[in-house]
Amino acid sequence: MTKQSSKQAKGAPRPGARVRGSSTGRPVMALLDLIGRRWVLRILWELRDEPLNFRELQAACGGISPSVLNTRLAEMREALLVELKAEEGYTLTKMGRELLSQLTPLTVWSEKWAKTLG
Repeated sequence: MTKQSSKQAKGAPRPGARVRGSSTGRPVMALLDLIGRRWVLRILWELRDEPLNFRELQAACGGISPSVLNTRLAEMREALLVELKAEEGYTLTKMGRELLSQLTPLTVWSEKWAKTLG
C-alpha cells in the first residue's frame, strides 16, 4: 500500500468510499463522518434562518478559525449541503435544510436520554 492510498482522500466523505470509522462506504457512515467533523453541525445550525457571509458566519460560530471555516465550508459545498450565493452569502441547500430537519428527532431523543441518565 502506498503512502497516498493509505490516507483518506481530502474533502467531504462520499457514499461508496472508505470513510472514518467504516470501510463499507455506506451512505449513513459517510454522513456521520461529515457531521462528526468539528464545527459542521454548528455551521448547519447558524445557517438555519438566513444566508451569512464568511465574516458573519465566523462571528456566529464564535471561536472558529478562518482556515477551519473555509475547510468546512468547502466540504459542505462538495457534499451539496451549503452553497455560496454571490449577493447573499452562504446558505443551506435544499439537502442541507432537509438534513437539519432530520436531526430534530435526534434532538428529541437525546433530551429523553439525558433525563434517563439523570
